Amino acid sequence: MKRAIYPGSFDPITFGHLDIIKRASKLCDELIIGVLNNKQKNPLFSIDERVSMISELTENLDNVKVECFEGLLVDFAKKKDAQVIIRGLRAVTDFENEIQLAQSNKVQYPELETLFMTTSLKYSYLSSTVAKEFASYGGDISLFVPPQVIPLIEAKFNNKEK
Repeated sequence: MKRAIYPGSFDPITFGHLDIIKRASKLCDELIIGVLNNKQKNPLFSIDERVSMISELTENLDNVKVECFEGLLVDFAKKKDAQVIIRGLRAVTDFENEIQLAQSNKVQYPELETLFMTTSLKYSYLSSTVAKEFASYGGDISLFVPPQVIPLIEAKFNNKEK
């Protein structure tokens, strides 16, 4: 069985993330969406909220599971007996950072391969940061995130204003 992990903070999940998830799920037997709980960041959504959002949005993909993790991705991959890490690339600058991480992971876990997937052109500009920035100013985020996520994001920013 080929098990792959698509890791990220997914704060919030975007159409770009979902595009990679759908495409990657066709390349492996099982795809684990690894939602990173990075204690050094101040996320908009809790880890449980992010896992719940992603689970709901991927429930129609039979071979996709959503789990949270903290610490090193390579340790999570070993624990899950994953053979592949999926990473989405939007631009050359993403590659520069990602190749270094992939090589470091390979040193720690030689059986682990990293598969770089280029983002679909229509999402090449998109990041969670962009979605949050627009939302923080009351901008239209309907082209960035699924409809189910919009009220959740808006509620977070409405609560911050109070």
